[in-house]
Amino acid sequence: MLKILSIIPARGGSTEIPLKNLVKINKKPLLHYTLSASLNSSLINRTVVSTDNNKINNFALKLGAEVIHRPKKLSGNKIALEPTISHVLSKLKSTESYVPDIIVLLQNTSPLRTSTDIDNAVKKFKRSSYDSLLSGFVSHSLYFYLNNKYLKPKNFSLQKWPNRQQMKSQYVGNGAIFITTHTAFQKSKCRISGKIGFYEMPLERSYEIDSNHDLFIVDKLLKKRK
Repeated sequence: MLKILSIIPARGGSTEIPLKNLVKINKKPLLHYTLSASLNSSLINRTVVSTDNNKINNFALKLGAEVIHRPKKLSGNKIALEPTISHVLSKLKSTESYVPDIIVLLQNTSPLRTSTDIDNAVKKFKRSSYDSLLSGFVSHSLYFYLNNKYLKPKNFSLQKWPNRQQMKSQYVGNGAIFITTHTAFQKSKCRISGKIGFYEMPLERSYEIDSNHDLFIVDKLLKKRK
């Protein structure tokens, strides 16, 4: 059986929302939703939370996850997720000689992602020749970029302004699910590398929590789901 490890980064600090991972949303801490989705997955066989915070540590243990303490040097808001993944893998290998076949990275900022999403993404990954996979939604929007303070079209021509049906699909990552093989991660030290697959999620489950306004919207969506 493949060893499929879920890693959930959950540091205590947050610039926009203090202790964001434990802020209540629909009467439950934000961390509850990602942890529950991972623990209820039928394919993930190990869930590890990486944190530097005692309250997050205790909540994760109470819900049934494992916890690996994150050192202070990996807890700043400018630290990428890759060093945290490497730290978890190093700890598990040095203490237990445990090396996963597949790594699933789940961020707490995506509370609408379900265990079914995780399982379907892992199934797609397993039956493919991908090195990694990310989740997201498909958009047919018109994109612009700034060039010397002026807008320029990115994916269309101003002389041939298209309607929605004529737009090519744009694949937008939603940050909910990242999957990679252990081999690919050790080679690239990147959460996504090599031949990359895409797992499509609907827009209504692709919201990310980055502000208090996001909390308000997702709270309403969770209440509606219930």
